[in-house]
Amino acid sequence: MTRHTPKNKLRKPSPRIRRILADNIRAFRRIKGLSQEDLAHICNLHRTYVGSVERGERNVTLSTLEVIAEVLGVSVPKLLTEGSIEHGDEE
Repeated sequence: MTRHTPKNKLRKPSPRIRRILADNIRAFRRIKGLSQEDLAHICNLHRTYVGSVERGERNVTLSTLEVIAEVLGVSVPKLLTEGSIEHGDEE
């Protein structure tokens, strides 16, 4: 049996994974002492985009996720792992 996703319904990440990513980006950004505007500028993104990602409102592409991780000095998996900050998993 094959499952098909209707063409008019895009797949979206779960609210949980968006929240984990949002919380981790915000926490690692603050550890680096960067404002949202600073992070956006370094990543060549718009500052409102960074804010919306940190609020869990936006779905990021893999390429954007890689750029953000690189600027923050962490791996992509760290950004997607719940509790990365609390467990001292900063790279």
